[in-house]
Amino acid sequence: MTDRYAVIGNPIGHSKSPLIHAAFARQTGQDLDYGRILGDRVDFAGDVRRFLAAGGRGLNVTVPFKEAAWALADELSPAAASAGAVNTLTVLEGGRLRGDNTDGVGVVRDLVVNHGFAFRGGRVLLLGAGGAARGVLLPLLATGLASLTLANRTAAKARELASLAGRAMATGGDKIGEGSEIGIQAGEGIPLDAGGLVDLAGRRFDPGVNADATAQDGTILVAGTVPVNGVGLEDLAGQQFDLIINATAAGLDGAVPDLPADCLAPGGWTYDMLYGDRPTPFCIWGQARGAARALDGLGMLVEQAAESFWLWRRVRPSTAPIIQWLRAGAPPGIRP
Repeated sequence: MTDRYAVIGNPIGHSKSPLIHAAFARQTGQDLDYGRILGDRVDFAGDVRRFLAAGGRGLNVTVPFKEAAWALADELSPAAASAGAVNTLTVLEGGRLRGDNTDGVGVVRDLVVNHGFAFRGGRVLLLGAGGAARGVLLPLLATGLASLTLANRTAAKARELASLAGRAMATGGDKIGEGSEIGIQAGEGIPLDAGGLVDLAGRRFDPGVNADATAQDGTILVAGTVPVNGVGLEDLAGQQFDLIINATAAGLDGAVPDLPADCLAPGGWTYDMLYGDRPTPFCIWGQARGAARALDGLGMLVEQAAESFWLWRRVRPSTAPIIQWLRAGAPPGIRP
């Protein structure tokens, strides 16, 4: 019998998820149907219940329902719990719902596997303090980076997110050691860098990341060595970063966060979690400042979808041909 999945959001007509998951199913020989649901902004739970009653096995969740999905889930992965948002719902035995957040894994996999970025020892700046930024935290902290700076127009929100990162790593330390998930299933190792980090789930997690401390200036120290610092945008003056990730929605209005012109280190990369048919405003910002790579979030979109597909089907599709196909405009009659 064909298993049913869907993406739910409002609006939803623009979503590429049905294209992506149909391509995954063809590639892997999975028997499934994947559709769109225009969610009711006041009855999200009712929409989910009706889909499940009709035999639905899982849902991808997009704006504005990620927080509602978090509240609806019966159990949460560590990444979803710390993000306060769910983008993947899976039906378990007895009809229970598990909530996952695969966005952060999508960013890391795209940067590392598709583009060859080496996180270990890098200085990373994450812009924004909303759900998109929260969803990236734990996967980023699993990569062996040297420091993570969280910057937001409102500094207090960035500091709050830095504190959340420290608490998440501290309280999750024993679970990580037992091989629980941080967005990627245990045993599904991926080569993150040359330093030996191969698994975001904990089986080969950086052994140093198992505790936190707080410095006198309020900086959260993960494992006592990796600083996670929350600041306002105005506090970035004089600092430089090897990777700047834009998790804000400023690009939707044609804007970019107000950053110092010299905050991108020589040879540094920029990454926008937004994507479009043309370079995003943040990609243009990076190009103008000599970024070695100025990437948008299309690869993240495909990688987070592949992670959802793995959670549902226990089969990992090949993402590179799907990304290339979408870059070409997913031309009719040409399958990835």
